[in-house]
Amino acid sequence: MAHESKIISQLREIAGRDAVASDDDELLVYECDAMTTHRARPLAVIFPRATEQVSRIVKLLHENRIPFGPRGAGTGLSSGAIATGCEKGERAVVIEMARMNRILEIDYANRRAVVQPGVINIKLSQAVAARSYHYAPDPSSQTSCTIGGNVAENAGGPHCLKYGATTNHILGLEVVLPAGEVVNLGGAGADTIGYDLLGAFVGSEGTFGITTKVTLRLTRTPQLVITLLADFTDINDASRAVSAIIAAGMLPAALEMIDKVTINAVEDSVYAAGYPRDAAACLIVELDGLRAGLQTQAKRAAEICFEHGARSVREASDENERKKLWAGRKGAFGALGRVSPDLLVQDAVVPRTKLPEVLAKIYVIGAKYNLKLSTVFHAGDGNLHPNLNFDGRNADEVERVEAASKEIMKLCVDAGGSITGEHGVGVDKIDYMPMIFDQASLDAMLAVKEIFNPLGLCNPGKAVPAQRMCREYRKGFNFELS
Repeated sequence: MAHESKIISQLREIAGRDAVASDDDELLVYECDAMTTHRARPLAVIFPRATEQVSRIVKLLHENRIPFGPRGAGTGLSSGAIATGCEKGERAVVIEMARMNRILEIDYANRRAVVQPGVINIKLSQAVAARSYHYAPDPSSQTSCTIGGNVAENAGGPHCLKYGATTNHILGLEVVLPAGEVVNLGGAGADTIGYDLLGAFVGSEGTFGITTKVTLRLTRTPQLVITLLADFTDINDASRAVSAIIAAGMLPAALEMIDKVTINAVEDSVYAAGYPRDAAACLIVELDGLRAGLQTQAKRAAEICFEHGARSVREASDENERKKLWAGRKGAFGALGRVSPDLLVQDAVVPRTKLPEVLAKIYVIGAKYNLKLSTVFHAGDGNLHPNLNFDGRNADEVERVEAASKEIMKLCVDAGGSITGEHGVGVDKIDYMPMIFDQASLDAMLAVKEIFNPLGLCNPGKAVPAQRMCREYRKGFNFELS
């Protein structure tokens, strides 16, 4: 305890007294992220304002062999930002990046911006909107999630079907490595010399280091956007329409599906978007690009929906209606919070053509475990979000949720898919990694991780299942925790 008090005092010397939280009532807020099924109370939470502070903090923790991890807005859905130690019961320090939230440079001539990691995703698009630019990756949590968190998770979003995930828009990073060194990965240009360390870092879930500055690509706002809402009386018809639209040679900016349970949750909430309550499923089909020919594409997409059983297809009449349709979709997870005290948002990927088969089996799994299950997801790239509503105070219900989640993951993998499409592995899916990787592949990942993070102190217990925990790395340092 004396050792811990000394460390907290030293952290305050680096960042200031008001930049370190260590009281239990303050730490309670940081014991989980948006995935509430996993919790870990941190030793302390520190709020740096500059790269130099982050470097000094990390050096101090590294020298004292105290585990630590970065955190953005806490919107993650894999428990990747919680303060796990190197072994059970050990407490870690959270380095909260929210106060590093400035847009440092906007370079329209080269279509790029430089930002600190705590910048809220949507704030960047708002800052450049007047010049007809935006930042393309748009997670459903974009009104609250941070760019740094997006980098850590390689976040996706509805419009990543056409524009790609976070990694496709990051040009360079300033990073504090787990021993405190500051390095720059990538650059501002289209190509870099040497190994693609930038590509390795994006999506490493905070296990390779801490992002302190991001250079990213700005995207031109399209001339025209057309948003369609198609509703179906059979969810399988909606799934088949998804594959047919892509097979017809179109690449929508977004292609999202919402099931009946989610539709009614949304319509009962402040996000009410005018979705038909009696529909088994709705598709949001958004096309964008040059004005010439886009209306023809939209007409063809609507025809395909009708060919596959759509009851109606309507086009958003103006920007306000378009925003309303998207507010409903992006507010769906919040709306589902009305159904029960807790919500587990799962994240898996299957081939588009397998959607009808896999969706049907997912609902069977929900019924098998007597759980309230709904789906709202990025249908265009097969990125499923089966949502399980439950009460975390009910141990039996929690156990059933865990069993159902595992069965859903195996179902998706057996269908030729993967265990995550955008949320990351974190703590929640780490035990599922052997479903898709053999031991040789996992060992190769661990070897890369050990180059960046040889003591294993930086965000331990995340992303890749380790055969050796970081206490073992400490043996050569004659250090014992007090």
